[in-house]
Amino acid sequence: MDTKVQSFAVANLRRRPVVVQTGGFVAGFDPGTTSPYINYATPVPGAQPTGRDVAALIEAFRERGLKPRLEFAPDAAPAVEPVLRRAGFTVEEVHEYLVCTAAMLTMPPVTDAPTSVMATAALLVETPSTDEDYASIDAALSEAFAGEVTPSPQGAARLRRTQENGGAVRFIRAPDGGCAGGASCSAPAVGTAELSGVGTRPAFRGRGIAASVTAALTETMLAQGAQSVWLEYSGEGSRRVYERVGYKPQGTRLYMALEG
Repeated sequence: MDTKVQSFAVANLRRRPVVVQTGGFVAGFDPGTTSPYINYATPVPGAQPTGRDVAALIEAFRERGLKPRLEFAPDAAPAVEPVLRRAGFTVEEVHEYLVCTAAMLTMPPVTDAPTSVMATAALLVETPSTDEDYASIDAALSEAFAGEVTPSPQGAARLRRTQENGGAVRFIRAPDGGCAGGASCSAPAVGTAELSGVGTRPAFRGRGIAASVTAALTETMLAQGAQSVWLEYSGEGSRRVYERVGYKPQGTRLYMALEG
């Protein structure tokens, strides 16, 4: 699965508005943001870059005023981490990733409890359709992740592009008409798709929102032809949520960056 996940990462970065390919690396940039979580690089599976290749990659980031940063499955390109370390890159994080297939997916139970308490989260998963919907989701995810990404028109536009370009965005509406929680899934490539950004606003946590959105997105991607869907989790609490709908551990992903 590591090679498939890494091949997907390459294909997904090639969808960015600006793509730079150099020395076995693919870097994807979005001029609408300086976020390192959107502007980063990844190696092609089996890449064996040289120090000169890494220097060229660093320059591609520097000339855009961005921090050189990579995300990749190390077992799919084992020669990459050592050469990055020699160039001064350090590990930001190591994330385990989970995978779900059609045979593994378990949809959350549906209840007929009053919607006012949002107990019917499994019934309320929606596809955004208006600018207000996308802006609300963008703002809710920013709140869910404690402001790691600032809500903006560009962020809402990225969500819309995901939905309109073969991926999917789903959310659960709050009683005030805004977004209680949501997530997105990139369009499938090489037989798999990445589900990311699952977030619930603090006031609505513990009500099954994350599980319902995750299951709905997974079901959508599998129906669109993906053989599997994968995601990363941020803590044991979120891991348990994903495992309840059928996700199982498959491997690790490494985040490395060059500081300063």
